[in-house]
Amino acid sequence: MTDTILDLGPQTRELLRLAEGVRDEQLSAATPCPDLAVRNMLGHLVGLSVAFRDAARKDLGVTTDTSPDAAVPDIGPGWREELPKILDELAEAWRDPAAWTGMTRAGGVDLPGGVAGAVATEELVIHGWDLARATGQACTPDPAALRTAYGFLLAMGDDPGRGGGGFGPVVPVPDDAPLLDRAVGLSGRDPGWKP
Repeated sequence: MTDTILDLGPQTRELLRLAEGVRDEQLSAATPCPDLAVRNMLGHLVGLSVAFRDAARKDLGVTTDTSPDAAVPDIGPGWREELPKILDELAEAWRDPAAWTGMTRAGGVDLPGGVAGAVATEELVIHGWDLARATGQACTPDPAALRTAYGFLLAMGDDPGRGGGGFGPVVPVPDDAPLLDRAVGLSGRDPGWKP
């Protein structure tokens, strides 16, 4: 999916900035993902970060075998301390060139390392946007991560079997719209969504 090793650090830092901007009273607020409140989105980010960290390390087991649809995620009381640590570990794991080669697993699906890296990047970018929209913050994804996420989503196309996992049908967005809006539309979200 990607021929180059992408440093996920800039995007994990952007995601952390957004998470730090979440106020406790916003945890029950709606997000662009139906059925997920902000607290559930943060729980999903914790879980996917662990899964893709372990996928990069080729440390396959429960964290990489569990489908993201297995249960509605939630946060624990220590999420503000836990998330920065996990995001740092995620970025560090994907700095290893070996993470991008061979086969690995995430969400119970076997896939090439480069594809797993692209999926992890897309998740960080799109869920960063989700979190920003839900909490009234500006979203400024890392440009390289955004290009990777857009490329991954474009390659997915408008496959009718892509429902679930947070992806709905593609939302049409003008070709001259900002790249983030086009990526958001490809993910099945309306770039104009507001709480």
